[in-house]
Amino acid sequence: MYDFIVTGGGIVGSSIAYHLVCQGARTLLIDRQDPGRATDAGAGTLSPETNTRDPESWFNFAIEAVGYYPTLLSQLQNEQAGETGYVQCGTLIVAVSEDELALFAQRKQHIFQRQQRRGLPSLDDLHVIPPEEAQAMFPALAPVHEAIYFRHAARVDGRQLTQAMLRAAEARGLRVEQTSVERLIIEGQTVTGVVANGETFNAGGVVIAGGAWSGVFGEQLGIQIPVEPQRGQIIHLHLPNVDTRNWPIISASRGYYMLAWPGGRVVVGGTRETGSGFKPYTSVAGVHEVLSEALRVAPGLAQAEIKEVRVGLRPMSSDTLPVLGRVPGINNICLATGHGPTGLQLGPYSGKLVADLMLGQDITTDISAFDITRFL
Repeated sequence: MYDFIVTGGGIVGSSIAYHLVCQGARTLLIDRQDPGRATDAGAGTLSPETNTRDPESWFNFAIEAVGYYPTLLSQLQNEQAGETGYVQCGTLIVAVSEDELALFAQRKQHIFQRQQRRGLPSLDDLHVIPPEEAQAMFPALAPVHEAIYFRHAARVDGRQLTQAMLRAAEARGLRVEQTSVERLIIEGQTVTGVVANGETFNAGGVVIAGGAWSGVFGEQLGIQIPVEPQRGQIIHLHLPNVDTRNWPIISASRGYYMLAWPGGRVVVGGTRETGSGFKPYTSVAGVHEVLSEALRVAPGLAQAEIKEVRVGLRPMSSDTLPVLGRVPGINNICLATGHGPTGLQLGPYSGKLVADLMLGQDITTDISAFDITRFL
């Protein structure tokens, strides 16, 4: 008998399990480690202050979520859980062609109006910089027309962070089973466990954190969980004998990004293939799309070696916002899914909040915008 069972071991599920065991809960994590899990392919950009795509409810939550990272990382460091790949590296928003200038101007207005309204970040941390300064920060860039720089943007390695949380959690007694949850056990209006690979596991509560696969439990719960996979193809490049460790994140005006890591590694991406189904494969069209945009923005990458193409199935809800919280009419169960392309930004904090909910604790963060009832 467990206090809690968590289904799904990506960034969100691992965070939930970690935060549960940190508070003494006997916890079982069931994860079948599906190919194409979004966590394993995500680029790891942490910069909500420069996001202009998502609504205010997402932004307010993302600010809290990224603000939680230092606390979490300090805990993991104290527990000697291993590397997470986290570092503050800054981000550049750039326009490298005249046809981007109108869109760049819209993003600029959005970012700086929000900065003025909030009084944060400071003008020293988020500001326009001269094109030549942007070029010096990321030497592979094409000639830059305009640029915005945010000093405190950070990057994180989703695989490393997930493994660090799992190591720390297992040291505290977390049990991990690599298998598939076939169904929930529901007695009356209460979830009392799961059946996985023909075996019954009883628990005082269950969390569904299955990423793009979470929707399969909707029928049993009597609701629709409108989360579908969105395929994202991300390409890892290598620049021999180039010191890339201090290069900032690049956000181009057409929605693509570049993320540099030490050792000459540059990640470029990513496609947003809605309606892809559960098919985590590399396509000619996807690779062409990513590389064409990468070379348009940074022609200095032309001689880079292609090291790896990663494909992730992002869990996209029908309104692009996360799905967090309890299921109406059913006791002892929570949902934690639908983070789309921002799972690495939001996931660790989402996991903490859902763990607190399962433990019956009050949470001060407003997650009402992410409640499943908005779809009912």
